[in-house]
Amino acid sequence: MDKIKNELTGEMVKEYGLNAGADVVGIAASKDFGLAPDGFKPSDILEGCRSVIVLGATFPQEVLKDTVEYTRSRNAMLSKMTAMAKEVAKKISADGYSAKAISGSGGKTVNGKMYGHISLKHAAELAGLGHINRNYLLTNPEYGNLLWFSAVLTDAELIPDKKEEYDICDNCYQCVDTCPSGALEDPDLFGSKDCSKYFTLLNREFEIKCFLCRTVCPYRFGK
Repeated sequence: MDKIKNELTGEMVKEYGLNAGADVVGIAASKDFGLAPDGFKPSDILEGCRSVIVLGATFPQEVLKDTVEYTRSRNAMLSKMTAMAKEVAKKISADGYSAKAISGSGGKTVNGKMYGHISLKHAAELAGLGHINRNYLLTNPEYGNLLWFSAVLTDAELIPDKKEEYDICDNCYQCVDTCPSGALEDPDLFGSKDCSKYFTLLNREFEIKCFLCRTVCPYRFGK
């Protein structure tokens, strides 16, 4: 028996996200994820997915001064963002639509490397929340690169937000020159020289040793 579906609009969904604690909420169309690898498209995860709701929340600037505090903040933000996505997904389900929360943690292992269920930074870019800079971090004009993301997939057909046309990054190459792993030297080969030697997994949580790509960016706090 089909669910009884209530009216659901982008404005309503964004209100759900803001009420759940997000600082920014954007909507992307599932069909626009055509460049994602097979298995990592929204429709691969939720059959009939039409819309991707991206939730973003900021973390404090102060944690950028210390790797221990940064790690604690990072792990806490992942839990917070997952809870946000679950809350929004629950509300959308109550409206009669299929919905699946996508966390920033976990995912799939391919050739020995872990990848998220979908690329949340690319989803955020498609949802109009900013641009991926040369440091491969999603940068928002108001919040800089101090945003963590989660998402909700749904079969509700929502009007997507327009992808922003501005470009924050001016290719100053500070991130490239500073990165100790060389991971940013060629954007097309990102990940072939990864950052794995600069973090460890302890008790199922990451301990981060380097986040220079974030801190050296002139637009880390926005424009």
